[in-house]
Amino acid sequence: MGAASTGRILFIDDDADVLTSVRLLLTRHGFEVLTATSPAEGLALMAGAAVDAVLLDLNFSREAKSGEEGLRCLAEILAQDPQAVVVVVTAHSGVNIAVAAMRAGASDFVTKPWSNERLAATVRTAVELRRQRRQASAVRAETAAVVEHALGPDGAILGASPAMTRLRALVARAAPTDANVLVMGENGTGKELVARALHQGSTRAAGPFIPVDLAAIPEAELEAELFGRHGGEGERLGRFAAAHGGTLFLDEVGALPSKLQVKLLSAIERRQVTPVGADRPVPVDVRIVAASNLPREQLYSEGGFRSDLLYRLNTVEVAVPPLRDRPGDILELARHYLRYYARRYGRPEKPLSEAAAAALKADRWPGNVRALRHAVERAVILSDGPVYDEADFPLAGRRGPETGGAGERPGGDLNLARSEKWLIEQALQRHAYNVSHAARDLGLTRAALYRRMEKHGL
Repeated sequence: MGAASTGRILFIDDDADVLTSVRLLLTRHGFEVLTATSPAEGLALMAGAAVDAVLLDLNFSREAKSGEEGLRCLAEILAQDPQAVVVVVTAHSGVNIAVAAMRAGASDFVTKPWSNERLAATVRTAVELRRQRRQASAVRAETAAVVEHALGPDGAILGASPAMTRLRALVARAAPTDANVLVMGENGTGKELVARALHQGSTRAAGPFIPVDLAAIPEAELEAELFGRHGGEGERLGRFAAAHGGTLFLDEVGALPSKLQVKLLSAIERRQVTPVGADRPVPVDVRIVAASNLPREQLYSEGGFRSDLLYRLNTVEVAVPPLRDRPGDILELARHYLRYYARRYGRPEKPLSEAAAAALKADRWPGNVRALRHAVERAVILSDGPVYDEADFPLAGRRGPETGGAGERPGGDLNLARSEKWLIEQALQRHAYNVSHAARDLGLTRAALYRRMEKHGL
């Protein structure tokens, strides 16, 4: 079993024989197992030792069948550790009690008697969920930093143009609801930023925000990535389960294969998913925010994306305008990112020259805000004058036509470094500075592409 599946398990049950057998079973699977014969003992153990998952029996007193003791213990566990992953244990006749426990915050349940392999798989999934929750907590600070540099100081999406004013008003109305939202817009316009704003303004803000770029994942892995996988060494917690209680952001939803469109529709309608290799569904509570860079007429066309799924996704539709349609916002965005990157890289803040400001406003920005942010970051790193000049910014107008192409490849130029730079520029502009897509076209990993971009000053 892989190291990622090991962890410390606490099993609370009043039957000493059951405790012993489960401890032996899970120890063979690489887990450390703590045992307690009462809720009080279990809570005391939790207070003194970090655990990755809790197995909790629901009845302790003799003849007890209501599950009230276990439900009270569940509430105390979650009060002590709101991120705790609890798997409740019940008899086959107690499935209704197990469902009540799930509603009260349990992550899963197992029934007695159980299959040893099934129990071990359930525990592995619980440990993986705990790992995901820890990661989610760790990245919340990072998410806050992302939002800080992408949003204004008051947390608002930047831009004073009428289009952005309308966008902010729509996000403010939609965010507090639990309605699914479809965000439309070209690459680089800030669709994920809108999704994060919807999450931050919702009642789910304390829960996870889980993004997944559907176009960047190989089709053979998509089902397990979304819905999870049970059994064998390939155990995986799906993005739906990881987003439980929060928001799942499905970027590039138009790239979803038709077979998985059916499964996504079922997951949304039934609020449950069946992991690959599993024999029963798992309930999930997520809000879906989807995004697409396809033109609206293409996404909605006959024979394209499933209309029944589309209508489930677009309870509210939000259109993010391209930067060329709101040129009045360009300098506000540029100055915001100049301040941000100056702080990030420890550089002095300095103004834009009139020529630089005019050039930034005149550029058509085929890569939209993402390309502007990238150009500003490069300028902050490389500029050495008292002001930012036009030459400090890699503008599309100097690289090629208004469509944003990188220009013609230098004829007869066999220099490897210059050719590599030209190819990278071509890929970035073709995909509007979407690094995942550009890397895929170039046959590179994202990390490898970032290293080459740094090498060539892109």
